Amino acid sequence: MRIELTVNGVAREADDVWEGESLLYALRERLGLPGSKNACEQGECGSCTVYLDGAPVCACLVAAGQAQGREVTTVEGLAGDGLDPVQQAFVEKGAVQCGFCTPGFLMSTKDLLDRDPAPSDPEIREALAGNLCRCTGYEKILDAVRTAAANR
Repeated sequence: MRIELTVNGVAREADDVWEGESLLYALRERLGLPGSKNACEQGECGSCTVYLDGAPVCACLVAAGQAQGREVTTVEGLAGDGLDPVQQAFVEKGAVQCGFCTPGFLMSTKDLLDRDPAPSDPEIREALAGNLCRCTGYEKILDAVRTAAANR
C-alpha cells in the first residue's frame, strides 16, 4: 500500500508499505530518516520517539498505515537553520555518548519544555521515564534538560 503523510513539514509518500509495517520502519527505511532509532521494538526504551499530530509516540508501536494523512515530526525536524536549543543543551552538557538513545530524549525533552517551560527535577524525571540510556548515568541528561529550560 502507499501512505501519504507530512513529515517534518514536507508532504511525503511511501510505497510498498506492508500491512504490519511500523511507522519507525517506514521512516527509516522507506523515507530515509534514520534519526529515530530501532532498539527494543516494544515501546520500552523511547529511542524511536516521534511526534504524531503533535503528541509523542513510540514509532515502533504505530502501524505505518495509521500515519496516513497525518503530521509526523522526527528528530531531524527539530533543527531549523541550526540546532534546536534542546539539541544545543545536550551537546553543551555532554549528554550524548553513543547517541542511540539521544533522539528519544531530545523529543521527550522538547515535549516536556513545550508543556512546562520550568519543570522541577521530579517533573523532568517523570517526563523522561520512558527513555532508557545505557551509557550516561542520566545526570548529564538531566543537566541538559535544566540548561535547555533555562535558555528558553
